[in-house]
Amino acid sequence: MSGEAGSRLIDMNNTPNTTDTTDTSTTSLTSLAPLGLLDGKVAFITGAGRGIGAAAARLFAREGAEVLLAARTEHQLKAVAEEIRAAGGTADHVVCDLSDAASVRAAVDHCVELYGRLDVAFNNGATSQEPGPMDELSEADFDHLYAVNLKGPWLAMNAEIAAIRATAKRGAIVNTSSIGGLMAIPQLPAYGATKRAVNSLTASAAATYGPEGIRVNAIAPGTTLTEMLHEWDERSPGTIDHLNSQTPLGRAADPMEIAQAAAWLLSDRSSYVTGTVLPVDGGMVA
Repeated sequence: MSGEAGSRLIDMNNTPNTTDTTDTSTTSLTSLAPLGLLDGKVAFITGAGRGIGAAAARLFAREGAEVLLAARTEHQLKAVAEEIRAAGGTADHVVCDLSDAASVRAAVDHCVELYGRLDVAFNNGATSQEPGPMDELSEADFDHLYAVNLKGPWLAMNAEIAAIRATAKRGAIVNTSSIGGLMAIPQLPAYGATKRAVNSLTASAAATYGPEGIRVNAIAPGTTLTEMLHEWDERSPGTIDHLNSQTPLGRAADPMEIAQAAAWLLSDRSSYVTGTVLPVDGGMVA
């Protein structure tokens, strides 16, 4: 696929960044002094084995949270959890299939059993599609996208809200959307549609559960340096450069930059923010 065809790229948020092409302004993110944004909180994170989810797990732990990492691939989860513990944080992991209701409920229940409550949740797990026009996507692939990207956050929020109600009483949830949910995305049409639906779920949940003291927001990442994006660039050289040319800040995000936005929305620093979809895109949709 050409760089032009990929000019409205989503975040590709579930894979690790294996090539260091980050702007030097982001390289010190992991060495920033913690602010204690999540001190004393218990955090549940889906899609936590790689990419933005793994960055969030590391950051949330540094910011004082006890974290439970959830995803389908155990060896990735285990590696990130061990890294967090080695750095002095509190972390564990649980295998979870976001498309399966029983698996999601069991994962959230495990968080409560492990740490005694649930305060905040970051629903980051998702899947993508092969780039191409809408009519070239198979029905099976379409169904899988919706099972993971829309049903998954719906199942997760239902379980998380029940856990927050039963334990912490008040809390916050952040869902990972995408700039693909804010504008046309011809090469990833079904993916973009799932993310737009997540925006609607987010707004509805915020309106429904706000009176109980449960805030619900979403972040919409732009071009983010993950393995999947680098693979796309290898297949279609120039994709990242083209995307950067469409971004006012002139570069892609490091996964940690996206995680920083999620951490703020989950923290008490954003106590009057709910129902928003926050673009974290370098200005791409400005």
